[in-house]
Amino acid sequence: MSANRFESAYDGTPPWDIGRPQPAIVRLAETGQIKGSVLDVGCGTGENVLYLAERGFPAVGIDGAPSAIRKARAKAKARGINVEFEIADALDLSLPAPFETAIDSGLFHVFSDEERPRFRDSLAGVVRPGGNYFLMCFSEREPGDWGPRRVTQAEIRSVFHAEWRVNSIEPSVFETNLGEVQAWLASISRLE
Repeated sequence: MSANRFESAYDGTPPWDIGRPQPAIVRLAETGQIKGSVLDVGCGTGENVLYLAERGFPAVGIDGAPSAIRKARAKAKARGINVEFEIADALDLSLPAPFETAIDSGLFHVFSDEERPRFRDSLAGVVRPGGNYFLMCFSEREPGDWGPRRVTQAEIRSVFHAEWRVNSIEPSVFETNLGEVQAWLASISRLE
């Protein structure tokens, strides 16, 4: 997957950059489901990871688009929040310490069928055994064909069968600058 296809989106404000964390991520934090050190894969301009870092979570945000990371670092500096942002390829992660929690708000659904297992295996290298991955992606329940491809529960389950356990997949929504979009929110654990 080429980050270049997203780089130009950050020349302006992409639809997914709503200037605040996704409500689903806030709920996960408020209900104690997000624990320990957090990796935000495909963090964009960092709103989710900034929210978590502000609440005391050691957090790292990664994205393949350099412009997104520049904007995220500027937000962190302006808000006085201590958080690390790195340019990285989610299909080939090599981060120093394993994370207890990984969040994904809109990355998984951009991967092709061939890229999905690579992403799963890359993620397994940075989420500690027993850690959790929260995946939020476009649902096939979203009408129309604008935006990323839709994902079914069966597709999520088929990708995360090896080294992982799908705990739940629940209906959710993405807030975007264009309105709400039907989504799935999956809780997935890395097996010990």
